[in-house]
Amino acid sequence: MVRWVQLASEWLKPIYREMKAQMMKGAYVQVDETPIRYLDPGNGKTALGYLWVAHRPREEVVFEWYTTREAKCLNKLIPMDFSGTIQCDGYSAYDYFAKHRTTENRPVLLAGCWAHVRRGFYEALDHAPKEAGWVLIQIAHLYAIERKQRRQHAGPALRDAYRASQSAPICRRIHRILQRWYIARRFLPKSTMGQAVSYALGQWESLQVYLREAKIEIDNNLVESAIRPTALGKKNWLFFGDADAGQRSAIIYSIIESCRRHGIEPYTYLHDVLTRLPSMTNRQIKDIVPKAWAAATRKTRLTAA
Repeated sequence: MVRWVQLASEWLKPIYREMKAQMMKGAYVQVDETPIRYLDPGNGKTALGYLWVAHRPREEVVFEWYTTREAKCLNKLIPMDFSGTIQCDGYSAYDYFAKHRTTENRPVLLAGCWAHVRRGFYEALDHAPKEAGWVLIQIAHLYAIERKQRRQHAGPALRDAYRASQSAPICRRIHRILQRWYIARRFLPKSTMGQAVSYALGQWESLQVYLREAKIEIDNNLVESAIRPTALGKKNWLFFGDADAGQRSAIIYSIIESCRRHGIEPYTYLHDVLTRLPSMTNRQIKDIVPKAWAAATRKTRLTAA
């Protein structure tokens, strides 16, 4: 069975590569990573590796496997010709990557994640309930504005208007109070509240990016939700069989999660493409990535109806 899965992942590689190529043609991608242990041959124990995940709203999801969390992984995940915005958390590797990758012709901008900021203040509620609660209320207002936009199916112009007139003043209010607390040393640096304040201020420039660009989401939750199935997997299978199994799993995770994003039943999709792949040319691969497959299936059903 393991060999069957290995063979299937090899067959799916062209689709996987096409999914990544299409995603990276855009100017916006969300990135995150999650630790997963793998069996280290010869040592009789497991080592720690990482699944890195890239996603663009309403597009595919791509997982890549590396045995490290270093910034050099991003050089492989993000093509050299990518130019645009990467939304991520405050992990230092992203900042290092952006500074060393950005050139005059290929700028890379980092957009922050308000969900990570919110998480820090939520964890500080026991330490500073009044102050942390105030910040959480302000952040809740930001999210309420985003929900209103989604309900109205707001386009880029309307999103810009909402964020400029409603979200920006709230952000300025949060920034003023955080700076006041930080300068006055209101909280010990190593306390949960002190760390939450420091993290938010350290990320402040990147947290403002979504106010200026309508296409940018307020947080990285879409890519984090793509990672969630791997957390369930780790509880069941505990670790990958070896380092090479990590990338095979990354390919299959990419296909399955992308199917889920486009409302496709994974078995139906896999049965169809694995049947058709042997007789297809490389030029036809773009027609069977999950997004294109879903669109073609819907069209066929409408025609039949």
